Order: sequence, then structure tokens, then C-alpha cells
Amino acid sequence: MSQQLISRSPDLLRLQEDGYEVAVVAGHLVVGNVPYVTPAGTVARGSLVSTLTLAGERTQRPDTHVAMFAGLTPCDSRGVPLSRIINSSARQVLGGGLAVDHMFSSKPAVGYYADYHEKMSTYAAILANEAAAIEPEATARTRRVVANDDPGSPFVYLDTATSRAGIGEVAQRLVGERVAIVGLGGTGSYVLDQVAKTPVDRIDLFDGDDFLQHNAFRAPGAASLDELHVRPTKVGYLAAIYSRMHRNVVPHAVRLEPDNLGLLAGATFVFLCLDDGDAKAAIIAELERLDLPFIDVGMGLHLVDGALVGQLRVTTSTPGMREQVRSKGRIPLQGAGLDDLYARNIQVADLNMVNAGLAVMRWKRLRGFYVDLEREHFSLYTLDGNHLLNEDRPGEAA
Repeated sequence: MSQQLISRSPDLLRLQEDGYEVAVVAGHLVVGNVPYVTPAGTVARGSLVSTLTLAGERTQRPDTHVAMFAGLTPCDSRGVPLSRIINSSARQVLGGGLAVDHMFSSKPAVGYYADYHEKMSTYAAILANEAAAIEPEATARTRRVVANDDPGSPFVYLDTATSRAGIGEVAQRLVGERVAIVGLGGTGSYVLDQVAKTPVDRIDLFDGDDFLQHNAFRAPGAASLDELHVRPTKVGYLAAIYSRMHRNVVPHAVRLEPDNLGLLAGATFVFLCLDDGDAKAAIIAELERLDLPFIDVGMGLHLVDGALVGQLRVTTSTPGMREQVRSKGRIPLQGAGLDDLYARNIQVADLNMVNAGLAVMRWKRLRGFYVDLEREHFSLYTLDGNHLLNEDRPGEAA
């Protein structure tokens, strides 16, 4: 509840984004780790506390200019008590393990604080400025990494990037998704890298192969020599990394085949990032039976006169746009021949990243995160001309 209230209250969220250590404890707002000067003239850390005025799940303007403080008697830089703000000093237990030792009173000229950001940052500045006269680096804006105490959030720690950008409402359109990624090679691993940074409920990974040395040169990050010696599975290796950020990354070290396609049940969206056209055909049939939307990616590169040329493909299949995919052969479903563009399996990490980026952006446009003017279901990026072709829009002839 603490983080939910903070994320839905602009003034509390601003405090957090400014680097203050913010929490809601026993119905009170707490700003922790505030530097102040003790009667002995040393710098210590205490907590500012305020009652909260709420309307539903958002804060309102503070109903009092009074604040509380947990710690020794705050003093100026000479060790003289700050009588100009200390209203009284008496231990008071507020519940939930929270107790305060002093009451502060510093009324603004207008008679009230506009919001809790103004109130708490003002009191913090009064204390910290005195501490900074002794220790110049003393600040209440610690920018400490904050663990996420919201059990409903998929993130291990707070997504301050989304809040700082002010796009929390847009990001909510991805909440509730259960994304499956089939194939965790070069492109699939970059899809995971991006999806793990979104508030989807769960990410299921499917790949039966081990993470080998060549995979390290096509995946995000940098595998250590010791990790490669262990020869982990692709899904196990990647799940261990991205579970540091996202709570619900579930590895399945299996090759999807007709007898285990039930593992896809429960998914709301699927990324197909595998080269095997024969295996892909059975998976697509099951996805269509389940009426699930999915995106299939493909890459075809080859050498011409000592340089690489080729294309990146993103094919989107949604319940209302199946026929275009089938009739135009947008997804290779047969075993690749020797001359097939996708047969040679030349892959370069930057193109894996671009292919994954195009696919993830297409998914986000489908979900309303980005504006979707083209509504294309087939894209082809040509490397040598830096050209992106969009085709197969709803309403066009198959």
C-alpha cells in the first residue's frame, strides 16, 4: 500500500524522484535518513514524519503545517537547539513501529503548505543545511534504491523511469499481459530485455538449448567465462539475470512440440523467435486455435562483395488478420532450403537488437502504448537501403 499511495500521489512521487527516502507507515508520511546536527555538534540521521490528508488513493493539501521528528534534539551547526522550529519534545508512539521525539512548527507566509513535497522538503532543508555546514556532502536526497513493497507489482524495485517520464497511465495498458517468448537466441533474448522492463504480469521463456559461447556474442549483456563453463540452459541463464528486475520470469527448458503446446495456455501474447519452420508450424496452429495474437520475427543476411546485406522481418498475426499471413506466405513454415534467405543463420547482435525492437514496438502499438497509425501486420527492414516497408493493413485485400 505504501508504494501504491506514493505512485498515485504526484507530491509524494516527486519527493521520491527527488531522491528522498519516502515511506508511508501507520498512516503517516515518513522521510527517512535526514541529516541533522545533534547537541554534541555531530551529524546524525533522523526521520521527518507528517500526518496524511487523503482522498481515496491520493494525497490532498496538508491540513497542518506541523511536522514530527524522530531523533535527538536537532541543533544548528554550533550545537544550539533549533528553537525556531521545535514546538515540543516528548516521545510519542504512533504505531506500526513508528515513534517520534519532537514536534516542529514552521508556518509558511501564506499559512499553509501547498502539498507534501513542499512541506517535507522545507523541513528537510532546514535540518540538512545546518548539517551541511559541518559535513558539506550531507543531504536528505540520498537517492537510495528503493525495494518495491507492492505485492501486486511485477518489479523487484521501483520503476522510477516510467514515473519520471510521466507515462504511468500509458504503461498501465501493458498490465495484465502474460507474454511468452519462444526461442531465446539472439533476437529472442533482446525481446526479453525489453519486455522485462514493462509491467507485464508474467514472462514465460521457451527454449530447449544450452547457452553457448556463440550465444554470448548475440545476447544482451556479457556472460562471464565461468558462466559459459557451466553451460546453463538459455532460459535458465536469462531468467536468472532478468529476475533481478522482474519478479515473474518463468523459464521452460523445453522445445515446444505438439505434445507440450499446452504450456502456452494462459499467455495473452506470444513472440516467436525461432528459425525452425517445421516446429513453428505446429506452434502457430495452436496459437490460432487459442485465438492468441503473436508476432513472428525473421532475419536473412548474406555476404555480397565482402559486406553483409539482408532484411529483418516482423510479421504480426491477430484474430482478425490471419488470412493475410497465410495467403502471402509471410512466415516461412517449411524446412529451409539451401538458397532460402533465412537458411544461412548469419546473425549480428545489433540486427538482433533492431529486429527485437521492431517487434516489441509493434506489440506496444497493438496495446495502445504507442499510437498505431499504420496498423501494419507485416514489416520488412532492408539493411543496405535503411528502408522500412509496411504492408498488410486491416481492410486491404489478402
